[in-house]
Amino acid sequence: MHYGSGDHLYELVDGWADLPGGDSFVDAGRVCIDDNDDVLILNRSDRPVMKFDADGAFRSSWGEGYFSDRPHGMGIGPEGNVYCTDDGNHTVRKFAPDGELLMTLGTEHEPSETGHRHSWDILERVASIERSAGPFNGPTGVTVLDSGEIFVADGYGNARVHAFDPEGELRHSWGDPGAEPGRFRLPHSIQHDDANRLWVTDRENSRIQIFDTDGRFIEEWTDLISPTDVAIDDGTVYVSELCKRVSVFTFDGELLARWGNEAHPDDPLFVAPHTIAVDSAGDLYVGETSYAYADTDRGVRTVQKFERV
Repeated sequence: MHYGSGDHLYELVDGWADLPGGDSFVDAGRVCIDDNDDVLILNRSDRPVMKFDADGAFRSSWGEGYFSDRPHGMGIGPEGNVYCTDDGNHTVRKFAPDGELLMTLGTEHEPSETGHRHSWDILERVASIERSAGPFNGPTGVTVLDSGEIFVADGYGNARVHAFDPEGELRHSWGDPGAEPGRFRLPHSIQHDDANRLWVTDRENSRIQIFDTDGRFIEEWTDLISPTDVAIDDGTVYVSELCKRVSVFTFDGELLARWGNEAHPDDPLFVAPHTIAVDSAGDLYVGETSYAYADTDRGVRTVQKFERV
């Protein structure tokens, strides 16, 4: 069965990842592709970072002892270092490609004060954020420019984006709770394009906001429902949406393809899409947080590969 339309047709590679015996991803916070087209998956199992090749063969894992049960976002820096956010312990950590800890931003288990109150109802949780504050309160996403500058979306208990220099010194922050341009209701992931524009999935405002590196608002995309992540490649923008679908756009925002559960009434294709990545062949990887949202462990289907036809 093919998914998508036009020049963007994909075929599901069923059971793509060869998980080590008995393991599960539980939930996938973020999927990243490195320069070798290996697939790194930040997940909520006993192996927090797993690496697979493009065919799904397991290569390695690391990260034990550094994460709470809520690892959330990940980005790969220009030297191959791996940056991970943990919205459970309020830190962002920088690792070498082999998992050696190089730097920690934030103080573990000491969130900044925003008025945030934890709730399993996400709308109540976001509404409880009375004001923005410094790093961090539930950091959700991270991206690193070729210059080494680090940008962190601080979303579950805050409403800000923070910019750090390569050594981890805070340079500036922007954002407040709300729906106007430059404000956020759960900045969920952050990515950058070749022009160093920053794309932030403003999940509970059902939009993507685009900024320059100084935090100046450029534009917003609104043909979305609860976007969770964005991947950018060769002038094409791929978006995962919590409403159980994937959307593909041109760089100018024209919709090229969109698919979800329409053809799967009895066995859903998606439960809670949370992250999306694209490799050099144009193949897509969609990771889910189905356990957190529906108490369903999808096993190997927590991360699905869609091979471009």
